[in-house]
Amino acid sequence: MNANFWETKSLEQMTDKEWEALCDGCGKCCLHKFIEDDEAEDAAPTGHLNADEQVHYTNIVCSYLNTKSCECTEYENRTHLVPDCVKLTKANLKDIFFMPTSCSYRRLYENRGLPSWHPLLNQGKKSKMHQQKMSVRGKTVYECDVDLEHFEDYIALWPLEDSD
Repeated sequence: MNANFWETKSLEQMTDKEWEALCDGCGKCCLHKFIEDDEAEDAAPTGHLNADEQVHYTNIVCSYLNTKSCECTEYENRTHLVPDCVKLTKANLKDIFFMPTSCSYRRLYENRGLPSWHPLLNQGKKSKMHQQKMSVRGKTVYECDVDLEHFEDYIALWPLEDSD
């Protein structure tokens, strides 16, 4: 990979290896999220966000996430094991309303650049990201340890935080 490839290539021009390297590894995408909808009878995945709706993040995390390293333990099989798990691609990037504003893919899509704590700007290390409290480390509970019927009790605001 070329140094600072994200500054010279569009997201569409990136190789698969470059695309994967953009992920900051924060783990926020593994948080359970919901959209409050008083009209809905059952919880269901959605591919859009209406103008009057807002994504609510919880501190409930997928059981496959290693919350210390902030890496999926089943990365290659994740969409098979968790059908609601969304694999970000160049084709669906325009529909990333559910990703936190600190997400590197979202930041680049919105022309905001990578944050100073991103591993690509720190010799591939996540330590600055953890120090800045931009990852899920130390902030979550596993989905198997909570009653998901009461997910609204786990609403968290910290996933909305973004820095530089």
